[in-house]
Amino acid sequence: MNIGLIIIGDEILSGKRQDKHLAKVIELLSARGLSLSWAKYLGDDRDQLTRELKTAFDSGELVFSCGGIGATPDDHTRQAAAAALGREMALHPEAAESIWQRVQQMATEQGTVAERDHPDTHRRMEMGVFPVGANVIPNPYNKIPGFSVGTVYFVPGFPVMAHPMIEWVLDQQHADLHRAVGLRERSMIVQGAMEASLTPLMVRIESEFPGIKVFSLPSVDHPTWGRHIELGVKGVTGTSDDALTAAYDALRQGVVQFGASIGTELVR
Repeated sequence: MNIGLIIIGDEILSGKRQDKHLAKVIELLSARGLSLSWAKYLGDDRDQLTRELKTAFDSGELVFSCGGIGATPDDHTRQAAAAALGREMALHPEAAESIWQRVQQMATEQGTVAERDHPDTHRRMEMGVFPVGANVIPNPYNKIPGFSVGTVYFVPGFPVMAHPMIEWVLDQQHADLHRAVGLRERSMIVQGAMEASLTPLMVRIESEFPGIKVFSLPSVDHPTWGRHIELGVKGVTGTSDDALTAAYDALRQGVVQFGASIGTELVR
């Protein structure tokens, strides 16, 4: 199953706020032997969100969407999800109970009395209006839940809320996807060769070792290695450490035969 990430918010695209989701999601996935297949940054545009979310729902992939599930005028994710699914929206009973608990907690902290019919309570309840048939994602930070439909999961834009919620999804809903974390990537620093010249070697390694991906990361101004290429192999699902080692050894031999210089070797 491919895993995707959608990060929503005009504030990200304008630079008012720096994204903190991409690196963290990669970290959370890696700790479970998983990897991110793709990521997208989207603004607060309901039509665009609807199109992109329809693609996510139709894909059957595991997708996390961060941001835009609040109840202010610039939050469109809940409505876009419903439109993408062709469903009505309704207050989710479990979400309503969690939000009411939060309202009561806030009232206690402020020394006031919680009122179900207060306009502020009604506005907070809007955050529990999801596409019909959605499931809730618990929010350990402030009880305002996210929601999911199929394998598309919607969490707030606040990292302090979103990241524990994503962890919950991975561990409680998709523990079957977890893999043992072992030797997954080996690479070398190559100097004295151009990327284009090494491309035939990379193609040959991938053809000879099914399940292995070859990667090439050129750099022109590294403070230690100067102009170089980080050239390596990584395993995909089901790849054994032995297969990865054999592919790496073949790649290394090919670089030596080409006549390039090999510096530092890396294992991740």
